[in-house]
Amino acid sequence: MADDNRTHFGFQDVAEDQKAGMVHGVFTNVASKYDVMNDVMSVGIHRIWKDAMMDWLAPRDGQKLLDVAGGTGDISFRFLKRAPNAHATVFDMTQSMLDEGEKRAEAEAMADKLDWVCGDAMALPFADNSFDVYTISFGIRNVVRINAALAEAYRVLKPGGRLMVLEFSQLPNDGMQKLYDLYSFNVIPRMGQVIAGDRDSYQYLVESIRKFPDQETFAGMIGDAGFEQVKYRNLSMGIAALHSGWKL
Repeated sequence: MADDNRTHFGFQDVAEDQKAGMVHGVFTNVASKYDVMNDVMSVGIHRIWKDAMMDWLAPRDGQKLLDVAGGTGDISFRFLKRAPNAHATVFDMTQSMLDEGEKRAEAEAMADKLDWVCGDAMALPFADNSFDVYTISFGIRNVVRINAALAEAYRVLKPGGRLMVLEFSQLPNDGMQKLYDLYSFNVIPRMGQVIAGDRDSYQYLVESIRKFPDQETFAGMIGDAGFEQVKYRNLSMGIAALHSGWKL
């Protein structure tokens, strides 16, 4: 069993201080093709999941959003389209992902409502009680210590603030999970090779999904970080899930 200074990088057991650099390498490698690969890997369904996230989140004008692991800005753009007088901070550990986001047409149109900040989800460079909403989409499973990231989310949210996490999750029965695994492990790394010229990064992404806690376990972790009214909704039968919690 791994000790406190060990963690997983996909199916590999690695030292905690190695993982962040390895994850950074993955997203630096795939940055320019990340949005295209999301469409191909999910057959476009990730867009429906993100819209479901916005429906539940119900963005409002005047809110301040912190979108952690925000990458190329997808969630922030969606948030600002629904609340044009809100403000979004896109936060990511990988500068090249942020650079790709800043090149997008939406970024140009919303430039006065957007900030782009590079840093570590476990040590956010923001004051306590700074944001109304904290989102993280397909990013929490890549953090070295998930509990530390959730604690930071709690710290930077204002009282009454809301956390929402969109992440790949577990299907409810073993037969469906096996079929999904067959697709994930056999098809996605090959797609990564063809589209992004990078099989290894997509092999890691698939493995990291399987290592992530199931819906109930993750809901418990959110509660342990201090959040209340923790709920989750399965998307596409549990291929992904939305988790919501409030700082009350």
